[in-house]
Amino acid sequence: MNKRAVLLANLGSPESPAVSDVRRYLNQFLMDPYVIQLPWLLRRLIVGLFVLPFRPKRSAEAYQSVWTDKGSPLIALSIDLLNALQKITDIPVAMSMRYGTPSIESELLKLASEPGVEEILFIPLYPHYAESTVTTSISEAQRVIKKHQLKIKLLPFKPFYNEPDYIDALVSSAQPFLANAGTSEHILFSYHGLPESHLTKADPTTSHCLKTADCCNVPSPAHATCYRHQVLETTRLFVEKSGLKPDQYTIAFQSRLGRAKWLEPSTEETLKVLAQKGIKKVLVLCPAFITDCLETLEEIELQGTEIFKEAGGESLTLVPCMNDSAQWVETLASWFTEPAEPFISLNQS
Repeated sequence: MNKRAVLLANLGSPESPAVSDVRRYLNQFLMDPYVIQLPWLLRRLIVGLFVLPFRPKRSAEAYQSVWTDKGSPLIALSIDLLNALQKITDIPVAMSMRYGTPSIESELLKLASEPGVEEILFIPLYPHYAESTVTTSISEAQRVIKKHQLKIKLLPFKPFYNEPDYIDALVSSAQPFLANAGTSEHILFSYHGLPESHLTKADPTTSHCLKTADCCNVPSPAHATCYRHQVLETTRLFVEKSGLKPDQYTIAFQSRLGRAKWLEPSTEETLKVLAQKGIKKVLVLCPAFITDCLETLEEIELQGTEIFKEAGGESLTLVPCMNDSAQWVETLASWFTEPAEPFISLNQS
């Protein structure tokens, strides 16, 4: 019998692209205090009055444009990853979603009921730390354990943005596209955006993040929970491993929501600028995502292509996420038996 089980967690998806299901999903997602970091009443007013009356219809149309015979791309691809892992490990492993189904609660309870399981290695499938991804997932798992008084130890896996085997798998999955592109295409690293306030709130020193222009290059304990530092480091390691030159790539941030100041430059504006500079072909990688989803398939491949062409570009090619690529599956499985380094968010709410 296995002493350890593994629970993976991804973001989640609506049950269907119907407006009612998208509204339900958005309500759960946006009412998370780690996502919109405001007091409950103000959050409720913003979500109820300014988001849910309008956004679900637009979002439903976006989901409809990428929905597959298997359902949500994110869910289907996450299950493909789970199936691939189960073929090469005898450790109990399950896939959960922070929002929607299968929930962290349902899958955690299943693993806790496995004979002999005393600890659960919990791996949020986000390479880079953010309270709105990693911390909310850990917090939910801790809530479930407390609610059901489970006699198990939770071992949260730390963000893996700079793990050599993760970088190797990331470069390997992109290599066929990089090889075909040669020097004719510009490489755009498009990471999920984040409000700047999330970075400063997660800074344990309270005096480092965004205080200077080069704060991400100055060593600091803040880097352990700094999303911006970590995405820049992933890019640096990727570039070093793949041999890209400084003028071959650009970094940008996508998926903005609301009026708060977000990390810059934005992917939308960057695509326009690249086209206006005379770049005709662009290759887009989205390393913040392990599995392809609405943000890659619709926001980048569909919307991004339209934006780039309207600005004068000719073609945009989306490099698929690692999904269930063989080297990524082997890398992830290799972590299941490693001693877990303790990682708990420094700013649990």
